[in-house]
Order: sequence, then structure tokens, then C-alpha cells
Amino acid sequence: MHAPDRRDTRNLLLKALPRDAFDMLTADVRTIELPVKHVLVEADRPNGHVCFIEDGLASMVAANGDNEAVEAGHIGHEGMAGLHVLLRTETTPNRTFMQAAGFGLQVSVESFRRTLAEFPVANDLFLKYMHCCDIQLAQSVLANGRYNMHERLARWLLMCHDRLNGSDLPLTHEFLALMLGVRRAGVTNELHVIEGLGAIRSSRANVRILDRERLEEIAAGSYGVPEREYERLIGLPIRRPSKARRDLPVSPAAP
Repeated sequence: MHAPDRRDTRNLLLKALPRDAFDMLTADVRTIELPVKHVLVEADRPNGHVCFIEDGLASMVAANGDNEAVEAGHIGHEGMAGLHVLLRTETTPNRTFMQAAGFGLQVSVESFRRTLAEFPVANDLFLKYMHCCDIQLAQSVLANGRYNMHERLARWLLMCHDRLNGSDLPLTHEFLALMLGVRRAGVTNELHVIEGLGAIRSSRANVRILDRERLEEIAAGSYGVPEREYERLIGLPIRRPSKARRDLPVSPAAP
């Protein structure tokens, strides 16, 4: 298969790689369709591949033996599925699957690890991304403990908006309930609250962002820390533009 051009990829991790590392990593890449519910990482099973998402939205879900589950992380064009293999861990109890359809670039674990061994700068990049995922998880814990439900919902909607094209988010109430760890009825009520504040329009299986700046105000301090850390360390913007934001520009991508 013809190797992709780094200039054409939407995946920010791939864009941030030095050209030689990108070429080696993608020498045997395969472009795959990622329909809704497609499993990228199965719990407690070895992975033969990692996947760099070009378009779409994946959820990493933590579950237990009581059939309780909650989303532990978002993955879109800023990241990859199967990051546990970076730590030489063959399996993970977490499951990762697509919540919004798209496509991605699939790379064998062997090629991924070979590239990291050959290019320490690439290994450092993925370790920085893993750190950003840890910060995202820590901020989710903070949001769950210190913010009310519509603030938390606004945060998740902003995170989805950052990772999906356009203003329409193809998210069901069932998925939003999974993200927040609450009942569907609670999600419906909170969507009505945010809709009443003029930030979104909600319909069945879709949330349209009408006013991102207002949504950021609703989310308050629950949103932004992992995003700023990603931009600082990876050097590429993950957040959608907002008139209210006055951050310094991030560093350019790797040459």
C-alpha cells in the first residue's frame, strides 16, 4: 500500500513526528474504515496493531465484573488507540471502540515498537502523549468530584467538538450517559439546561454546538487543562478557536 504523506494526515501525533520517523512508522500502514462500535482495543486481549485516528471519535471504557462501565478517555485525531503497547504491556482491561464513525491508519505493533527503538524522539513524543492522557483522566476525576452535571456535560461536549468535524456531534443520550456515568434521564435533563442557555441544540442522536464560547463558560474550569498541556508538549493545537481565548501560539510541528 502507498505510504501516506505526512502533510496530508490529520492525525496530530503523526504530524508531530520527525519526517524520518513518520516514514518508517507508516511504511506498512493500512487505512481502515472505523464504523460506530468498531472495537480498536479489546479488553484483556493482545493487540496486533495500534490505530491513529484520522477522523471520528473513540472511547476508552473502564468496566468491572458488576457490568458497571464509564468512559475513561476520548481519542480523536489528536491521538491513537493501543497506547498501552508503548509500555511493553500486551493487554489492558480497558476497551476502546468507536462512538462516531470515521477512518484511521493502522500500524502493526512490531512496526510501532521498531520505530520507537530507532528514533528516541518518537518515543519521547508518545510518552508525552501518554502524560496528556493521564492529565485528561485526572481532570475527569476532578470534574466528577467538584463540578455539577451540566458543567461536566459541557466539558465532554467541548472535548467531542475538538475531535470531530463541523458543529454536529452524532452522540446518543446513551453514549453521553456512559461518558458521565449517570442515567440517560439525567443526561436528557442536563441537555435541556444547556440548550436553554443557548449553547447547543439537542435532538435524537445529535447535539449541535451553537455557541462554543457560551459552552466554555458553562464548563468553567472543568475544561482546558489537558488541552493546554497537549498543546504545550505536542506543539499542535487541539482546541477549536474561541473568541474568549487569548492563549499564546503553540510551537510548529516537527520538520
